[in-house]
Amino acid sequence: MIRTTPPRPIDVAAVFPRLAPLARTTTRLHPRPGSPSPYDSSVGGPLLWPADQPWLYCDKWHEGPVSPLLPVAQLYVRDVPLLRPPGRTDLLQVLWCPSEHPPEHKPTTELFWRTAADVTHVLASPPKPTEAQYGYTPEPCVLAPEQVTEYPNILELDKDLQQQLGDWSAWQAAGVEIDDSYEAAPEEFYSDELSEAPGWKVGGWPPWGLTDPIARFCINCAAAMSPLLTIASDECRDYRRGWVPNEEQAIAVIDNDVVSNPPGIQVSDANNLQLYFCPKCYTHTGLIQ
Repeated sequence: MIRTTPPRPIDVAAVFPRLAPLARTTTRLHPRPGSPSPYDSSVGGPLLWPADQPWLYCDKWHEGPVSPLLPVAQLYVRDVPLLRPPGRTDLLQVLWCPSEHPPEHKPTTELFWRTAADVTHVLASPPKPTEAQYGYTPEPCVLAPEQVTEYPNILELDKDLQQQLGDWSAWQAAGVEIDDSYEAAPEEFYSDELSEAPGWKVGGWPPWGLTDPIARFCINCAAAMSPLLTIASDECRDYRRGWVPNEEQAIAVIDNDVVSNPPGIQVSDANNLQLYFCPKCYTHTGLIQ
C-alpha cells in the first residue's frame, strides 16, 4: 500500500524566508483498514509481545478488577526511520487504557522500545479489557509511512511572522495565487495547506488549538521533550483536502468518518493525543491538543 501527499500549493519558505529554518520532516502513517500481523507496523494491530513477559494493566480509577491495556500502535524503525530508539532497539510499542482518566481526562499510556530479534515466542492471546470508552479501541490498520516536510502551527510563530502571514498584500506581492475566500484571513491558508500535516504521524510539528503551545520538559532530567507520535481523531477533512493522498483524491466526501478516520479513534471529543519523549532518558508524556 502506498499513500502520497500532493505537493504543497506553494513553497511557503520562499515567500516567507523566516520559515525556512523551521521546516521539519514528519512521517505520516496513513493508517488504513487491514489485517496486520505482529511482524508489521500497525495501528490497533497485534503486538510483538514476548510470551514470557507479563501484560500491562491499569489500576487507576477503575471499579473492580484492574483493566488490561490495549495496543494502540506498533512501529518498526525499518518503516519509520525518524524514530530515534535507544540502544539497539528497533521497535516502538504504544499501549493505553481505553478510557479517560482524571485529572486531565486522557488515557494512560505506556511505551515499550524493543529489539524485535530478541522476541522468539510471541504472546498469542493477550488479555482484553472488559470495558472501553467509546473512541478508544482502534480498528486494526496497516500503515503506509511517508515522509513530508511541514512547518509550525501558526500559534508557535512569533507575532511579527503571524502578522506577515495575515497580510493579504504580502501574499499578493509575492505573486501567490490564493482562493479569494482566504482574503479576509490569509493566515488560514497557511494553517490549512502549509503548516503541520494532519493525522497520525511521527515527529515533525505538533498540532495546537485546543491549548496554546507550551514547551514540555522531562520530569527526570529537565531536558526539552520532542514530539514523538500524534494520535489523531481524523486523518483529514474536506477543508484540508490538499493533504488527502493522491491515491484518494477521487473520494467525493472526505468528512465521512469511515474515510477520514479509519482507526475509529476519538480522543477527548475529536482532538489529538500528542506523545512527547525525552531524547536523553526516554521518559514520555502525553497532552491533549
